[in-house]
Amino acid sequence: MGRFVYWMNVSLDLKIEQVPGDHGAGEWLRIDEALHEEFNTQARDLAMMVQGRVFCEIMEAAWPQNRDDASLPQVMRDYGEIWTTIPKVLVSHARDTADFNTRVIGGDDAIDQLAALRAGTEGRIGVGGADLATQLLRAGLLDELLLFVHPSILGFGRPLFDDYDRPVDLHPMEQKSFGNGVTMQRFDLRGSAQDAPSSQGRHETTAGTR
Repeated sequence: MGRFVYWMNVSLDLKIEQVPGDHGAGEWLRIDEALHEEFNTQARDLAMMVQGRVFCEIMEAAWPQNRDDASLPQVMRDYGEIWTTIPKVLVSHARDTADFNTRVIGGDDAIDQLAALRAGTEGRIGVGGADLATQLLRAGLLDELLLFVHPSILGFGRPLFDDYDRPVDLHPMEQKSFGNGVTMQRFDLRGSAQDAPSSQGRHETTAGTR
């Protein structure tokens, strides 16, 4: 069985956007070459990626062309190659096609399809997009958090999860510090597989819009 891993850059107060729509591109982020190399290492370890529509469209607009851009640092070109070639799943109700080794799932049973994907996959499955990650958390399918915590307090902005108000017990797995002040923290979500609601409850959510 695979593990859904929600990977995100966050501020100290667990915000992922400073203003709506900046999609993590704010000046509060401290992404240098060493940190980007860690991104690449983590991405290479994934069996596949599962992404919401908004997140996927941001990625596909940049990384396929970045892999061939000689003006960019090698670590960014390498990530472009990793993202373009790794198997991906786009969760969307608005699209039915995608390029760059991506297949699309959607419909009212999207969460059940993701549960089947998790059950039939060996290894870690990267999750991209706060809305999709929230849907997986509600369904009891999210297994791990991979957070890159930047030394900033935003005080406002989009949170790590959308509209989730239940306690979540986390088990620390790994911590690593970088010279730019960023800390990587991995957490296991205890009981994530056992606490999944019924299929009827799952269908009350709309997976993959972001």
